[in-house]
Amino acid sequence: MAVYKDRNGTWYVSARYTNWKGEADRKVKRGFETKREATEWERNFFLENAGNLEMTFEAFYELYKKNMQDRIKLSTWKMKESVIESKILPYFRKKRMCDIKPRDVVTWQNQMLKMCDDNGEPYSPVYLKTIHNQLSAIFNHAVKFYDLPSNPAQKAGNMGKEKSREMLFWTQAEYQKFAEEMMCKPISFYAFEVL
Repeated sequence: MAVYKDRNGTWYVSARYTNWKGEADRKVKRGFETKREATEWERNFFLENAGNLEMTFEAFYELYKKNMQDRIKLSTWKMKESVIESKILPYFRKKRMCDIKPRDVVTWQNQMLKMCDDNGEPYSPVYLKTIHNQLSAIFNHAVKFYDLPSNPAQKAGNMGKEKSREMLFWTQAEYQKFAEEMMCKPISFYAFEVL
């Protein structure tokens, strides 16, 4: 529970805490450039272990990552991680979880709406919704498991929209034309007739 200077000039933290089994344990983390960084890490470590939402968004994201990474497919996690680290963390990184309000989310959404992709085109509505969903998932995790009173991303409302899935149907005349062409392949013809 203290910060010390290492022999090589960097700082380290030696913290005693009670682990998830209820046993006394010790955590040592080395390699901090400044005493301030080491103290900040120690503070976040204790807040994380206590489940206290006075921690920064960045610290909570690390906790979220630890909790969720092994529960979903690797490809899904990589997509989530990419979106969170490039679009969400730069804005919310140093804000405390308990201090993030719907107005902060709306301000962030406005920034996202102004951003453009590599081609200079604004982000598509589907991509904007994907980004918002990742932020909302983090807050939902905090609500469900760490007693955050409410999800500010949900209160702020969505940005973007889901892809509209338009279904195209054949007319009777279009199907008749298709069926005439398929008659030379009896198996395929009968399969389509059954459908």
